[in-house]
Amino acid sequence: MNKVGIAAYGITPFTKEDEKIESVLLKSAKNLFEDNTDIDRTDIDTVLVSSNDNSKYLAPILSEMTGIQPKTAHSIENLCNSGTNSIVSGYSYIASGLAEMVLITGAERIDSPGQILKWDNSRGEFKHPIFWASLFSKSYKSRYSVSEEQLALVSVKNHKHAKANPNALSNKTYTVNDVLNSKKITEDLRLLDCSRSCTGSASIILASERIAKKNTDTPIWITGIGQKTTSASFTKKSSFSSMESTQLAGHIALKMADKSPNQIDVAELHDAFSVCEPMALESLGFANLGRGVEVIEENHKTDNFKINPRGGLIGSGHPLGATGIAQTIEITQQLQQEAGTRQVDNPKSGLVHNMSAAATSSTVLVLEK
Repeated sequence: MNKVGIAAYGITPFTKEDEKIESVLLKSAKNLFEDNTDIDRTDIDTVLVSSNDNSKYLAPILSEMTGIQPKTAHSIENLCNSGTNSIVSGYSYIASGLAEMVLITGAERIDSPGQILKWDNSRGEFKHPIFWASLFSKSYKSRYSVSEEQLALVSVKNHKHAKANPNALSNKTYTVNDVLNSKKITEDLRLLDCSRSCTGSASIILASERIAKKNTDTPIWITGIGQKTTSASFTKKSSFSSMESTQLAGHIALKMADKSPNQIDVAELHDAFSVCEPMALESLGFANLGRGVEVIEENHKTDNFKINPRGGLIGSGHPLGATGIAQTIEITQQLQQEAGTRQVDNPKSGLVHNMSAAATSSTVLVLEK
């Protein structure tokens, strides 16, 4: 099987601007090529677009706008999991020998919140995803005697981290009281517990070992991939205080990379809501059940950027199709020692966790120098 590495990337600031999806896609791809002028676009075999936007033919359109004539071009949509699903698809093209170089671009407009399953749309008073996030929060707090203050610290930490990320949507810091006193959406969810839809784009180039080494002196290798779908509807879940698909995907990815959780130096976790970060920490083996909030508290106290260094989804913003790619770019920058003031001390390996809906499906990637 061919070795697959990350050879280049480009990302735009996440904003509240209203732009055409084609323009948003082009921005990060243009950024990538401007920062990597030696890339020969004729080497690019495949162009993949990650988006929940309903526009058609986006991958061929992006190919034309960037001067690429690939063998293969198509779009991938899987709600919030679209970005990492596209990376797995690109990896598969290269590992199988069907391509040597793949451009993957994810983008979303601020008004593109993703599709909602009809049978999930009218459950109770609140619409998805507020409904499942409230169930998660209520269940997690009750099962492990976790306080609202402890969950609020997720938002406090991640907004603080986002201040060090020039591409983040948020540029503000908050206290625990600020989070608890923000607009009450449900009994268990405040406004500052939530990530926000936004406009944003992220691009990445995957390449075979030969092509990656031709284009960069510091390729980052994808050494572990895990994916798991347990259902489509969140009402099928057996537990609202853990993430079964995340646990299974994490196990597969870490086994493929021959790593244990304590060998991961930096991680991007899918904190769509405050409660998701401790649940992900526990499901991935970074913390014991019910103890994820203690890891978060310790990282916050010590200004440790190990978990969600770019600010997570809560601080960075959540343009669905771009999120998983942006997470992967962050881990790449960390491993290349290019993360600026949010740099973790000498990381050798990193992990990306991206999920859809109420963790009904999850993707986990392990990256190494």
